[in-house]
Amino acid sequence: MRKKYWKILGSILALPLGIFIFIYGGYDDSPGAQLLGFIIFGSGVVGLIRSRKKSV
Repeated sequence: MRKKYWKILGSILALPLGIFIFIYGGYDDSPGAQLLGFIIFGSGVVGLIRSRKKSV
């Protein structure tokens, strides 16, 4: 049961971290950092969707 909460918390924390890295990569003119931020944000969204589907 606790493992589920850690996965949800990790997914929630991945959202602002991904946005921050994406914006910082744009400011620094680094396409690799922007891609990394997008991937982190996307994995957070997918993690939240999967946890929502499993709880219903």
